[in-house]
Amino acid sequence: MKKKNIGSSFDSWLRDEGLYEKVSAAAIKRVVARQVAAAMQQKGLTKVEMARRMHTSRAALDRLLDPENGAVTLGTLQKAAAVVGRQVRLELV
Repeated sequence: MKKKNIGSSFDSWLRDEGLYEKVSAAAIKRVVARQVAAAMQQKGLTKVEMARRMHTSRAALDRLLDPENGAVTLGTLQKAAAVVGRQVRLELV
């Protein structure tokens, strides 16, 4: 016998608590950091080489790769994507 869900969804609870945007942004950042790190590994790029090809500092790349650091510019993300042969695609829904 299947039980019906009782109460609200987790997303609803996060919204009610005023945490939804913060939690969603953190989750997106974690995914982006993992995707960039995986693409770097696939291409055999070290952090030093990646930063050099991006024409940026190693510190900027470290911020991008740090899943807990939300201080990443769209420009940095676009540079990283270009180096590993990817594109950034944003969508507002």
